[in-house]
Amino acid sequence: MDRFRVVPAAYVVLRRGDEVLMLLRADTGYMDGYWAVPAGHVEKGESVLEAAIREVREEVGVEIEPGDLVPVTAMHRTGGNGDPIDERVDFFFTASKWRGEPRLMEPGKADGLDWFALDKLPDPVVPHEARVLAGLYGGGLPAVIAHGF
Repeated sequence: MDRFRVVPAAYVVLRRGDEVLMLLRADTGYMDGYWAVPAGHVEKGESVLEAAIREVREEVGVEIEPGDLVPVTAMHRTGGNGDPIDERVDFFFTASKWRGEPRLMEPGKADGLDWFALDKLPDPVVPHEARVLAGLYGGGLPAVIAHGF
């Protein structure tokens, strides 16, 4: 019997006061043309904290210390199609402290990088990320969110 599996991913909301850093996705095959926060899959043998730090470094060129990652919520989500790639567990963190100046590091995967006020986000935002950002703006999120069920 094949066991159910989920794909883990780490998301980091870089905050500068009430602003958040977002990337405009491009040429990735997933949600291209949507705004998103730095994120990516947890690789084999890597902790979710290591993945969060690596993804921010790869995508926007800044260094974050593990103690500066603040857990916000975990999201268990499904695409509802039975495809294993669409069964996810996402770990969301915020960070307000880092070294370096954010810049677009992967121009082949993103067409833009900018700061946006939480109450004036660009359109469109990746839907499950928009749900978390709305919770950050609204002042609260549950520890765990089920999305798409």
